[in-house]
Amino acid sequence: MSDESFMREAVALARDNIGQGGRPFGAVLVRDGKILARAVNRTHETNDPTAHAELEAIRQASAELGTPRLDGATIYASGHPCPMCLAAMHLTGVKAAFFAYSNEDGEEFGLSTAKIYAEMAREPQAQSIPLRPLRPVDEAGLYEDWSRKRG
Repeated sequence: MSDESFMREAVALARDNIGQGGRPFGAVLVRDGKILARAVNRTHETNDPTAHAELEAIRQASAELGTPRLDGATIYASGHPCPMCLAAMHLTGVKAAFFAYSNEDGEEFGLSTAKIYAEMAREPQAQSIPLRPLRPVDEAGLYEDWSRKRG
């Protein structure tokens, strides 16, 4: 199958999800020409704000393969992946991602994540949700404990 055929499948999944009451997002996760997972945005079913199509595909493939690593895989997404989904792709070793509809395409429908990308480009302390260190007094060794436990 070609990149375009994988993308057509992602868009078809998204269209079908609309018919099921969901959002217009579908994803197909592929490695070495083989589809590892197909998924849609399931936030309407689960009330889980992280149940995006790309994350659902990553979860399915990781569970099926028994590993959190998806090195060399490619994701085909109907819409521009949000920063959360893109971060998950980086964390799992996905090598490439394609999208059919851009943030600009989704803007007038409330489906753009461009503002979140802009917010996340700011320094952590300057974001609307500031990120600041706070280690309890006398707390030490957490990562060392983990390292020892791993053997």
